[in-house]
This record gives sequence, structure tokens and C-alpha cells, in this order.
Amino acid sequence: MLNRILHLIGPGGAGKSTVGNCIAQLRGWDLIDLDSHFLSAFGSIGQFIRDHGYIAYARANVALYEQRMTSVPAFAVCALSSGFMLYPDELGDRYLALRKTIETDALTALLLPSFALEQCVARIVERQLQRAYLMPDRAREEQKIRKRFPFFMQLQSRRFLSDGRPAEAVAVEILDTLSGSRHALM
Repeated sequence: MLNRILHLIGPGGAGKSTVGNCIAQLRGWDLIDLDSHFLSAFGSIGQFIRDHGYIAYARANVALYEQRMTSVPAFAVCALSSGFMLYPDELGDRYLALRKTIETDALTALLLPSFALEQCVARIVERQLQRAYLMPDRAREEQKIRKRFPFFMQLQSRRFLSDGRPAEAVAVEILDTLSGSRHALM
């Protein structure tokens, strides 16, 4: 089923939801925005983490993803939560296999506003501070992206810059690039 889903991965504020929406509109596909599903199911992400802890959030988010994947149409675009690809190994072998499958799938696109650390940090923090549902804190958001950036850069996924041009242009670039993969994106 994964080979029918174009996954968008990257940090919060990289443009996954916005670009995903453009792709969905261009192709007539469903958009699966995992953060939106989480908000509908559980409410505030930040509050859930404070109340139940990060591991419980990660488990709930993976379960939501797996549940949603059972009813995916022929093609869809899925904007994953910012930490989805970076959850701790303690989530277990099933999660680790899922993460590896998504990471190495030809239809996975890593979005970053910059491939340079400082520019990426500045843009991500600016965007995350605008998201009230996260209850963000500047220092914590900066620390989070600084810690996660090297891990995103090590992922074996195709990378796309998502800053400095319209989301529609990023969407078209992703579709053009991935249409040459072993999968048909018709």
C-alpha cells in the first residue's frame, strides 16, 4: 500500500501540509494530514504531550497513521508529523520497519526550507511560533530543530527545498521528479 502514497516528511514548518494540499489539488488525490487527524482525535498536540508524554504521543500518532492507511484510495499524499521519522527506537520493530519503508520509498519527499542549518532553524522557528495548537516556545523550538536537523539530513529520501518560492512550484517539482521513479503517478 505504501507505494501508492506520496509521503511528505520533514520538520514542522517545512511546508508539508501546504505543499501536500497543492499536490492533492493538482492530481485530484486525497490529502492525509497526520497533524490534522491527531488534532481531531485528541486535541492539542502540545497538551497531549504534556499530559501523557512524548512516547505516548508517538505511539498514538503511529496508530493513527496505520488506521488511516487502511482506507487510502488508489493515490494519496500524506503529510507526516514533524517527528514521525525520528521517533525513538523503543516504539518497536513494527514502527522501525514502517519508518524504514517510508524513508526509502521512491515516493517519499523530504521538505526543508534550507539545507543549511542556520537558515533552516530561523525559518522553522518563525513558522512554528505561529502555530498556537503546539503552544510553542522559541527556545524549545530552536533546540528541537537544531537537534533534529542532522537526522533529517541523514534520511535516505529525496530532498526538496520548500522556501523562497510558491508552494505550487515545490509541488510541481516533487511530482515531476518522482514521476520518473519506478512508480506511476498518474
